[in-house]
Amino acid sequence: MSRIGNKPVVIPQGVKVQVVDRGVSAEGPKGKLVQPLPPGLSAKVEDSRVIISRAGEDRKVRALHGLARSLVQNMVAGVKEPFERKLEIVGIGYRAQVQGRAIQLALGYSHPVIFPLPDGITAEIDKQTLITLRGADKALLGETAAKLRMLRKPDPYKGKGIKYSDEVVRRKVGKKAGAGAK
Repeated sequence: MSRIGNKPVVIPQGVKVQVVDRGVSAEGPKGKLVQPLPPGLSAKVEDSRVIISRAGEDRKVRALHGLARSLVQNMVAGVKEPFERKLEIVGIGYRAQVQGRAIQLALGYSHPVIFPLPDGITAEIDKQTLITLRGADKALLGETAAKLRMLRKPDPYKGKGIKYSDEVVRRKVGKKAGAGAK
């Protein structure tokens, strides 16, 4: 029995939720999103709540019940108040700036890196080294942040690169001059 899947999703004020064919659609002040439901699951809206129910007790359907409810919950929360992910750029000469729908990054390469932002994601840069990504779709936001981080992953020796603001980079010691030299 899925404890998470059985909990209803409360619809906040200012958000419209509809059940469309094989999915759930949410529209709010920050955008419109559609979440398809896996086969064997259905949704209904009643009394400003969304209830996800399953047709049978098949193992796959039971496994997806809680996941589908969490995805709908994230979608409903995202159209009301967008999700946010912060990244830090660490390194001398490493910086970023927003240019329209793209981020231009100087990451120690011989050329600037242009990172286009997907639709629904906005970027804000503070002090040229702090990138704040915002968007209604939590999965797309996480994927965009991960792709941005992959442009220059944090180095374990010097700590240079792009890291999440809450990430702790474990530092390694490296070579020691004269250690073991005869």
